[in-house]
Amino acid sequence: MPGMESSLRVCENGHKYYKSSDCPVCPECENLRKPEMGFLSLLVAPARRALENAGIHSLEQLSGWSEEEILKLHGLGKSSIPVLKRELGKAGLDFK
Repeated sequence: MPGMESSLRVCENGHKYYKSSDCPVCPECENLRKPEMGFLSLLVAPARRALENAGIHSLEQLSGWSEEEILKLHGLGKSSIPVLKRELGKAGLDFK
């Protein structure tokens, strides 16, 4: 955000980081919890968190949602859709 100054923060795990937004997520903690494989590993952290918070942890669960429903989740944008479509296609699935 223009005009906002970064402030030093310390997460509950002791990681120090700077943020200019009010987002409470520690980037280091977020990198540590990123999956090593699977479709969630291909997404940026906000998109991954949005799906996890919606209870979507597998492609089968994702296939129960429409593209429009997914795009309504905070943290998911149009750039995530091609990745999700590709991964669904590899599994023989599609959006609802």
